[in-house]
Amino acid sequence: MNIVLISCVKTKAQHRCKAKNLYVSTWFRYAWQYTQSLKPNRIFILSAKHGLLDPDDVIDPYQETLNKKSVAEIRVWAEQVLEKLGQKTKLQNDHFTILAAVKYRKHIVPKLLHHEVPMEKKRFGQQLQWLKKQCAK
Repeated sequence: MNIVLISCVKTKAQHRCKAKNLYVSTWFRYAWQYTQSLKPNRIFILSAKHGLLDPDDVIDPYQETLNKKSVAEIRVWAEQVLEKLGQKTKLQNDHFTILAAVKYRKHIVPKLLHHEVPMEKKRFGQQLQWLKKQCAK
């Protein structure tokens, strides 16, 4: 199976809604559109607060980021994400495409046998340009 992991973003809707609709930044909208073009079997959102989210999970807006967490806290977060992900996918067999910043993927990627990080070496502005270009195809 092809699985996409996409990270949460700071800019959110101000009301309770499905996770896929909560994140409203330009980056997330382009990343979501790109994700759809990949025709994955499953999509999950990496949330600093909730861990692993199904796009249809209904959640409230929140202000939490991994950027303010210690390495130990991020490791615990990643372990929880991997535990949930392991219940929903086959970590050693499925192919994962990861659209997430280093802090969101650093402790997850080593546990995935088949993965790619298409924007791995790109800074934020470069990611946005790359995503726009992919979506224009």
